[in-house]
Amino acid sequence: MSKALGLLSGGLDSNLAALTLKRQGVEVTCISFVTPFFGSAKAEKAAAALDVPLIVKDIGDIHLEMVKNPRYGYGKNLNPCIDCHAMMFRLAGQIMVEQGFDFLFSGEVLGQRPMSQNANALRSVANYSGHPDRILRPLSAKLLPITPMEEGGLVDREQLLDIQGRSRKRQEAYAKEWGLVDYPSSGGGCLLTEKSFTGRLRDLLENNPQATPADVELLKAGRQFRLSPAAKLIVGRKQADNETIKKLIRPQDIYLRIPGIAGPVGLVSGTPEEADLMTAGGIMAAYGKGKDEEELDLLLQQEEKTWTVKIKPLQREDFQSLVIE
Repeated sequence: MSKALGLLSGGLDSNLAALTLKRQGVEVTCISFVTPFFGSAKAEKAAAALDVPLIVKDIGDIHLEMVKNPRYGYGKNLNPCIDCHAMMFRLAGQIMVEQGFDFLFSGEVLGQRPMSQNANALRSVANYSGHPDRILRPLSAKLLPITPMEEGGLVDREQLLDIQGRSRKRQEAYAKEWGLVDYPSSGGGCLLTEKSFTGRLRDLLENNPQATPADVELLKAGRQFRLSPAAKLIVGRKQADNETIKKLIRPQDIYLRIPGIAGPVGLVSGTPEEADLMTAGGIMAAYGKGKDEEELDLLLQQEEKTWTVKIKPLQREDFQSLVIE
């Protein structure tokens, strides 16, 4: 029996790719990669339903460095899909070699995404991965050149599929036939494809090229304001944001709150000037119960150091230009 290691997102296509091989007797193991832009929850649920082992690997640091400067560029937003797929195959390839798998596979479908899943892009991904002869795309295999795995009898080409294009009707039909009933709808899952998030990421990378995954995690919380090229403010929208900000605060960050007044908390990152902190306090006050007060106390904390300054609540139109969108 041959052994295959597959990239599993948890979506319909990757589920079907694993089932296509499992149904013909291939011993299937899957892998899910975790970054600040996507997680493994869907893959974990899918692997349990498919009854296949799942390897979960955090690649946040190296993935972010690739996102900053992708070899093949970005898609519609800041999604470097070709580079991302190639990186995943390269990392999965290392595990394939270490653990004795025969080949790699994925749920990619020829022509489903015009930019990243055309024939040239699939070939580029395979070549850049470092394992061009050990990658199988079961859902479109009959439309692609025959692979050494098929020639060597590790898989039966006749039992592979010939799906192509953007329609998912054939995938849905196979899912029904094979009893795959619980899978997420297509699209979504990667923050790099979401316009609202990539505006924040673009601002971060332009102003802090050395940004880390911890900086990216902060992009997911609350309202975000660019105080200056060297400083940024995050203000909670709701209690869940406030709790997230408290959990993610780092020693170099400055935590802000207005004592005695119901409202959001804030976090200033970077190297703010005093004027930046006053502006930050004014913005925070504009979203709290003290927005109509003449003056408020702002409590600031950085590690063990705490201090208080007087701030004036700002009108929202006064800082609209600072909003990061």
